[in-house]
Formats: sequence, structure tokens, C-alpha cells
Amino acid sequence: MTDTTSAKTAHRRHHWRRDVIELAAVFTAVAVADAVANLIGHQPGGPYLLIVSALALAVTAGFHTWWARRHSHAPPPHDGTRPATSPSPSDTDTGAEAESGSGTGARAAAGAGRAPTVEGTALWRMRTTVRDVPGSLAMVCAALARHRVDILTLQTHPLARGTVDEFLLRAPARLPARELGRAVSTAGGSSTWIERADAHDLVDAPTRVLGLATRTALDAAELPLALRQLLGRCTIRSLPAVSATGRRTGASTPVEGVLEETVMRLRDPSGGALTIERPHLPFTPTEFARARALVELDARLGPRVPRGAQVLTLPEGNEITVRRADPTDLPAARAMHDRCSDQTLRMRYHGPVQDADRYLDHLLGPRFGRTLAVQTASGRLVALGHLLWDGDETEVALLVEDDWQRRGIGSELLRRLVALAIEAGCESVYAVTQASNTGMVAAMRSLALPLDYQIEEGTLVVTARLDATPVRSLPPYEQAGR
Repeated sequence: MTDTTSAKTAHRRHHWRRDVIELAAVFTAVAVADAVANLIGHQPGGPYLLIVSALALAVTAGFHTWWARRHSHAPPPHDGTRPATSPSPSDTDTGAEAESGSGTGARAAAGAGRAPTVEGTALWRMRTTVRDVPGSLAMVCAALARHRVDILTLQTHPLARGTVDEFLLRAPARLPARELGRAVSTAGGSSTWIERADAHDLVDAPTRVLGLATRTALDAAELPLALRQLLGRCTIRSLPAVSATGRRTGASTPVEGVLEETVMRLRDPSGGALTIERPHLPFTPTEFARARALVELDARLGPRVPRGAQVLTLPEGNEITVRRADPTDLPAARAMHDRCSDQTLRMRYHGPVQDADRYLDHLLGPRFGRTLAVQTASGRLVALGHLLWDGDETEVALLVEDDWQRRGIGSELLRRLVALAIEAGCESVYAVTQASNTGMVAAMRSLALPLDYQIEEGTLVVTARLDATPVRSLPPYEQAGR
């Protein structure tokens, strides 16, 4: 039982006893009044004496009420606030405890000045660098406590000079980020970086890392997304060792990787290099070690794509199967290219038709995104849908064999790709096509999402914003691969 619950229980018992005492007092007063009335009422002039006594009591009660209202004082406010210039000894003690590495102590340091529950709050992620001397973190915690900021989590990243401390804060909504940063800088923090956080950031670091490792173990396409969630807002690019046109790109990275301030380079398990950039916020050795461990896990597990399929019935009655595609589908995809017209391939790949097959190695590899394949009841591949990670953005692309167009396959593929993008946390998806490709434009419009159109020299880029779209439950075969 908590202290709050005990106090409430004691308060309820106090009310019950007081009610019994008041009831006994009322009965006693009635008995005494009845005895006095009988004693005085039977005397000569008794009724007049009773009336005068009642008037005197009424005047006395009125005078007491007037006097109490005139000289009463409002009780002191009980909001838990203290003067901002003199933190209590408890703040200093808990701040020193946080310096020794206790996350609970750090939370208590700022929790002593927690804002009232009736006041709106906001979540912030903050990173600052402090000197590696005793008491430096305690000063930052005391500064946050004076502004009634609650420290929810704290991570430390030791450096050669100083320590980078990463906080998850709950602050009063009226406290702007600029003032919060100014308070931390005054307390000795430097290179302070602050951004908004949400409820997903409330998960502690070990739990989040284990969850990302699990997702990566189930699906190789999750590695770029897992790295982005692990490192925060950053740009991840995968450069293959051989380009889609067959030329070597020269992308090579040492096995141990390279860390250069705001850029880290890791060896891609499938060949080539992974480049991760985060402007204005250098990576710490701890973050570099975590990212490298996640990439090494992916390399040890090898190529993997979740299995599963879902059978759909088209309006004309034909059954098709939608499933995840992988590099083993390369021969079937090339055969589908042979059955497609030059116009269909040109609209999809925006280049020479003879280069279409060269893109398949890149598209079917799980490192660059997710691919859905559609096959008929006889097992022939008739459509491909791609969700491609393009740095901070996400591209969707469709290819449907000519004989299977205008049957709703493209719209179905696009809807599933967008659902995957929403689940991955993407804010938008875009499609690059030609202005004359009315089928792709119609498929994008069928999503019922806000669309932005950009046309340059006959090339149409349609962007769909996903931030206001609720996450749709995925089909069973997609859920099994999570």
C-alpha cells in the first residue's frame, strides 16, 4: 500500500468518527435544551426569557461570522513549488546519486519539482555534454528540478573528454525548448540538442535494442529501419558493391567500420557499404558500437525473408497469391519482363528497356526495402510491388504484366505497400512515373490520402502523406513476418 493510499484511508476513518461525535453532540444538545426549556418555561415570564436568549444567541453567531470573514487568511498554496533560487537539500542529494549512475536518483532529482498534474506537460529528448568531474551531472539535474522538469530516463555516453548525457524529460508545456536549453547551458552543459519526443520513447534502452534485434532477426529488410529507430533522426544509404548497370561502385568499408563525427560507415553484409549520417549531432562511440552489433547480427543470420502468403479472388473470379518476394524469384521476374511490352517496362524503369533486368538484383534484395509478388494459381509471376528505402524518404513502385492490368492488382499491391510503410513509421511515400501513366495516378488516388503532385519535363512525382492515416491491420502473412 502506498503512502497516498494510507493517507486517504486514514482520512476516511476520521470522517466516520467525526460524524458519530457530532451526532452524539446533537442528541446531548437536544436533551439539554429540552431540560432548560421545561425548567424555565414553567416559571413566570419564562417564554419571554427564552425569546431573549434566542435573540442573543443569533446576534452572537452573526458577530462571530462577520469577525471570521474579516480576519481570515487564505491557506498557503500547496503546489509543491519552491523558490527557484534555493533548491532544497534533497535536490542536491538526489543529483549526487544520479552522478554515480543511478537512473532512479536522477529521476528523483527532477521529480522533486514536478509540475502539478492539472498542468499540461510535454515530452522532450535532450542530449548535452558535461565535464567528466564529480557533481557536473548533479548541477544539470538541479537546474532541471528548478524548472519542474521530470527526468524519465537517463543514458550516459562516455567520451575521451567529457560525457554525453541523453535525457528523456517531461516538462511543463509552457516551458519552451530555448529556455530549457539555456538552463542546462547555465548549469554547465554544452552542445545541447533538444527535440520533441513521444510515448514510444518511454521504453528503456535495453528493451528497445532487444526489440529491434528481434525485428532484424525475422526480416533482413528491417535493418535500415532498426538502425534509424536506434539512432534517432538520421539518413541511411546502402551503396551496393556493384551498381544495377553492372559497374563496380568502389564502395568498400573496413570490417570494424568507420566513425567520423556525424557519419558512420559499416560494411553491408550483402556487399557494399552502409552510410549513416546525422547532421549537427555527432555519433558517440556507444551508438557506433550498438549499430555495428546490429549489423553483425544481420550478417550472421544471412539472407532471410518471412514466409507466408494470402490468396485473393479478383472480380472476374481468378485467384491470385500475394507474398513477399526474395532473390529466388529472380528467374520468374525476368520471365515476366519478357512478357511485358516495351511501353510497360519504360513506364516502370524510366530508361532503356534492355536495362530492366539489371535492376532486379537490387529490387529483390531485402536490404533496399520490401517487395511483394503476385502469382497466379499456376505459379506464374504476374506483378511486383516495391517499397524502397530512399534515405529519409520512401518510394513505391509497381509493375503489372500487360495481360493482368486493369484488374485491380496494382491498387491492391499499392494499398499493402502503404500499410507496410505506415507500420514502419514512414511519414510519406512517393511514386515516380510519367504524366501519361493514368493507371498509377488512379491507384495513388484510390488510397484516399492527401496527395502532392510535381511535374518536371514529363516526369510526375506523386507524394502521399501518411502521418494522419491510422494503421491498418496487416494480412496474416505479413504479420507472421514481423
